[in-house]
Amino acid sequence: MRITRTGGGHGRRAAALTTTVLTASALLLTGCSSDDSSSDAKDSNGKITLTVDDFGQFGYKEAGLFAQYHKLHPNITVKENTTANEQDYYPKLLQQLNTGSGLGDVTGIEVGRIKEVVDTQAGKFADLSKTIDVSDWVSWKEKQATASDGSVIGAGTDIGPMSLCYRSDLFKAAGLPSDRESVAKAVTGGWEDYLKLGEKFQKKAAKGTYFMDSASAMYNAVVGSSAQQYYDASGKAIYKDSPAVQQGWNLAAEAASKKLTEGLPQFGDAWKAALRKGTIATVACPAWMAGQISINSGDAYKGKWDIARAPGTSAANWGGSFLAVPKTGKHVTEATALVKWLTAPEQQASVFKAIGVFPSNKGAYELASVKNATLPYFNNAPIGQIYADEAKAIPEAVLGAKDGTIKDTISTQINNMEQRGTKPAKAWKAATDSIDKVIG
Repeated sequence: MRITRTGGGHGRRAAALTTTVLTASALLLTGCSSDDSSSDAKDSNGKITLTVDDFGQFGYKEAGLFAQYHKLHPNITVKENTTANEQDYYPKLLQQLNTGSGLGDVTGIEVGRIKEVVDTQAGKFADLSKTIDVSDWVSWKEKQATASDGSVIGAGTDIGPMSLCYRSDLFKAAGLPSDRESVAKAVTGGWEDYLKLGEKFQKKAAKGTYFMDSASAMYNAVVGSSAQQYYDASGKAIYKDSPAVQQGWNLAAEAASKKLTEGLPQFGDAWKAALRKGTIATVACPAWMAGQISINSGDAYKGKWDIARAPGTSAANWGGSFLAVPKTGKHVTEATALVKWLTAPEQQASVFKAIGVFPSNKGAYELASVKNATLPYFNNAPIGQIYADEAKAIPEAVLGAKDGTIKDTISTQINNMEQRGTKPAKAWKAATDSIDKVIG
């Protein structure tokens, strides 16, 4: 999150939250509790540098956590190596795993990749369940990172519970309800209701404005509300017959044909420019998306954006990542302790406050800094309450080895329907042909 990433969770930028500030004592207590092991190796001067390789924006620097960790552990300095685009980051990670060189002490893994890593690379990572209570995370997060031998190779960072971000001023101008309760009520029936609302909007919308940014974003939100998406429990790719995929595709095709969308791939320059110009009325909004919107829309639209509950009654998740510790690192013990500290409730709450990404650690949900969080930029939307309620109801999704590839390929063809007027049947064939070449 954060970048650019078509499929998932770290297309994200800072959005200041109004929350209860974490106490120094709470951070100190958590930090000390993780320092319960000796080092594997130290430099000649006794100092250790831990490298954290990640992508997009995990929020640790913005939350000041690496500096805080150094205060708690004066002999340890944390260096972060960030790749903007996850689609560039992941091939490099696979190459490093295959050669056994170039890996950081800690490495980030996106949820769309975790199944493939678990199935093919698990033996190259430390089993975090030996030092971290993995039951602290939402249950499905733990299972996503659990290998066949029971080892847990990734610690859950964030998740992407869904909402709907919208411009209240554009809704008012189009004669639509604009307070968040009324907007949520208008789309209670699901994404089909969302499109109906879009048709009403487009009839009276200000010239040059569009109901949504991208039909592919809506597609991801629709699919994210289903437990069975691209694979079944046996590991078979079933995306061609998946009800969730079919529903998402059909709704995306409808949105494109009715010109309810500006047709802008998310996180690209044109998308950012549209937010800056104020031409987008709604965005399917996982928790990490709020940061992207606030940064790219700028001060001119502060307070004009708001957040309502997502369409429908089924909770959805889009995005989320993990931190893993390669076994080949020189400081495996220290790296594991760092991961344990970074994914503890207080630190996840601190990241939430800094950039708005929602914790995967259940303990964070009861902290005042999460529970009472609001987003000033979004008309003080009660984001802690909205996302916590959504997070508790998210279904446990079946993941597959090529989830990320399938999602990205389908999104590309949805973009072609929007931008080039490609007919749905032709776009679907192009998507499936491309996916079949990759997954066999």
